[in-house]
Amino acid sequence: MSAHVILNKEEISRTLDRLASQIFERHGSCETLQLVGIQRRGVDLARRLADLLSRRTGRPLPLGSLDINLYRDDWTSLEGKPHLGQSRIPAPVDAADILLVDDVLFTGRTIRAALEALQDYGRPRTVELLVLVDRGHRELPIQATYVGRSVATRREERIDVLIEERDGLDEVRLSRPDGDRA
Repeated sequence: MSAHVILNKEEISRTLDRLASQIFERHGSCETLQLVGIQRRGVDLARRLADLLSRRTGRPLPLGSLDINLYRDDWTSLEGKPHLGQSRIPAPVDAADILLVDDVLFTGRTIRAALEALQDYGRPRTVELLVLVDRGHRELPIQATYVGRSVATRREERIDVLIEERDGLDEVRLSRPDGDRA
C-alpha cells in the first residue's frame, strides 16, 4: 500500500482547536458535558479536547474512556481473542450530555457498539459524536455532530490516525493499494 499524509501535526492541532470552539459555542459553560473517548485513539483525542475546553471554561471537564470490544457485532468472527481495554466513566451518565470522541468514522459499527456500552452506565440526556476524520461508507444510520475532516475514500483504502502520545507523531494518512492512483 502507498500512503500519503492528509493531516499533519499543525493541521490536527488547528482542527482540534476548531472543534473545541464549535463545542464551546454549542454548550457554553459545558456544565453538563462529559467527554468520553472510545479506546484507543479516541481517548487521546478526547483528552486534548478536554484540555482545550478547560482553558475556555476555566474548569476541568469530566473525561472518560470506553472500551467497546465486548459490544462489537463481529467479535466472534475475529481471529484470536479481542484485546480488552478498560472503560472508565468518572461521573454519573444519567441526565448528562455525553460527547463520544473517536478518530475515524467509517461503517458506524464502532459507534453502535459505543452507544450500547454507554447504556450500561445509565441514560444520558443527549449523546453527540465527534470524529477527527469521516471517511464515509456507512452501514448504519450514524452521523457525527462534529467532524474534523471529511475524506472521500474507497472501501479498500485505509485511514490511519497516528497520535503523538501513542505513536510518537501526529499524522493522518490515507493508504491506497499499490498501483492505485485515484
